[in-house]
Amino acid sequence: MDFHPQPQPGDARPWAFPEPARQTLGNGLTVLRCDRPGQQVVAVEVLLDSPLDVEPAGLDGVATIMARAFSEGTDKHTAEEFAAELERCGATLDAHADHPCVRISLEVPASRLPKALGLLADALRAPAFADSEIERLVRNRLDEIPHETANPGRRAAKELYKQLFPADVRMSRPRQGSEETVAAIDSAAVRALYEKNVRPATATAVIVGDFTGVDVDAVLADTLGAWTGGPATPRLVPPVTADDSGRVVIVDRPGAVQTQVLIGRLGADRHDRVWPAQVLGTYCLGGTLTSRLDRVLREEKGYTYGVRAFAQVLRSTANGTGAALLGISGSVDTASTGPALEDLWKVLRTLAGEGLTDAERDVAVQNLVGVAPLKYETAGAVAGTLADQVEQELPDDYQGLLYQRLAATGTVEATAAVVNAFPVERLVTVLVGDATQIEEPVKALGIGAVTVVSG
Repeated sequence: MDFHPQPQPGDARPWAFPEPARQTLGNGLTVLRCDRPGQQVVAVEVLLDSPLDVEPAGLDGVATIMARAFSEGTDKHTAEEFAAELERCGATLDAHADHPCVRISLEVPASRLPKALGLLADALRAPAFADSEIERLVRNRLDEIPHETANPGRRAAKELYKQLFPADVRMSRPRQGSEETVAAIDSAAVRALYEKNVRPATATAVIVGDFTGVDVDAVLADTLGAWTGGPATPRLVPPVTADDSGRVVIVDRPGAVQTQVLIGRLGADRHDRVWPAQVLGTYCLGGTLTSRLDRVLREEKGYTYGVRAFAQVLRSTANGTGAALLGISGSVDTASTGPALEDLWKVLRTLAGEGLTDAERDVAVQNLVGVAPLKYETAGAVAGTLADQVEQELPDDYQGLLYQRLAATGTVEATAAVVNAFPVERLVTVLVGDATQIEEPVKALGIGAVTVVSG
């Protein structure tokens, strides 16, 4: 029997995260362009300087409604016509609002880039913000809120942010608003936010893909370059502060068969030199199935299907006013809540006493650095990371240098970073579960004062 020859591996080739070309259009729009031969689906990310902090008092969620409304018609097309034009291009358009900015994402075949960019430019230049469409988006958002409240993970996150940040700080409240604030939003509020904050001089566009046969300069000039607006004005960004004194908050869900666990505090962001070591150490703690937390809580004890440790940038600025949320999340069965938390604290204390092993460090580096070329096979992945760098005021070569720093980080350095990131006495623990069953076992652990709130 003849078999097909077994494929042989090729020679390893050097890889580095691509660095974009940067330019500024005549209207003040900053453009980061990255030509990726073979990527026939072009990815575009537009970042608008409209952070959640600029939402008017009592209108939390208006930035989210504005972001969603960009695809609901322009001065040239109704909402239905705009959707049909996007579909004819084979394009997808999404948008969301977060603490740093509003981001709009477009993906389209390279051959139809001019048409799709023209539609995106129209949406930015002259969004319709029709009363009927805004009312529909508000109703949709109000319908989403009860579902989010019923989700233990979302409910835990909402409570953690409420606990960490002062009540008068926007980060303490839901990103997409509450029922009360969303219900107060109308088209006038959306348009006022747009007119005050959205302009090309404070925006950035990231475009990644195969530009063979495409005059990108001409396309940009004819589309996004035709968008006009006022000059850029400096915006003061206050520092992020939080109360991470050790305590436990139980969100009562009577009859719950599981307890959702979310532990967090504020830590260093990507501008801090400790970030690479913090990423590496956090990955060793809870970044994968072979991490310490999973090895104990999942494999040895069987409390959970998985526990993860993470560092999520909340806001990152070059002047040092940013911060990241350092967290541990997972779920356990109700009866195991106390024992699981006890063992989790033991993992953290053991880590502080004994440190990471070289083997753990080596696996983390391989998983974070070795697979990076696979992670960035698509134009969308590259564009998303470049947009993150813009959003966080990082240099264009940051991601490539980060991989070098991760590979050069030693075991001792990673240990120190993760121990400092998760000090056992300064962790805010939120538990969503049946308080009648878990309150006393948790109090007995002595990991902080325990408070019960309504679910």
